[in-house]
Amino acid sequence: MARQKRVDTSSYKTFGDISERLEEIVKQVKRKDIPLESSLDLFDEAIALGQKAVDFVDTDSVTSEESLQAEREASSKQDTDVSKGVQSEG
Repeated sequence: MARQKRVDTSSYKTFGDISERLEEIVKQVKRKDIPLESSLDLFDEAIALGQKAVDFVDTDSVTSEESLQAEREASSKQDTDVSKGVQSEG
């Protein structure tokens, strides 16, 4: 049976709101004790939020400040991922 769950994203009015919620979702999914059903629900929510974020970008609803913040966060995450990779190889 296929999962068809509609996620309400209307409460997220800015790109920053979406970004914050996506960070929360990532933290929750990384927990080892989260049930599969909850993980799938969070995945559905993340997909819907991602689509809304794309819509914001496509319609220029993202402010330049939000854009810069997103770039900084992505760069910071990439730097962290690289340093973790280096540490695990050593």
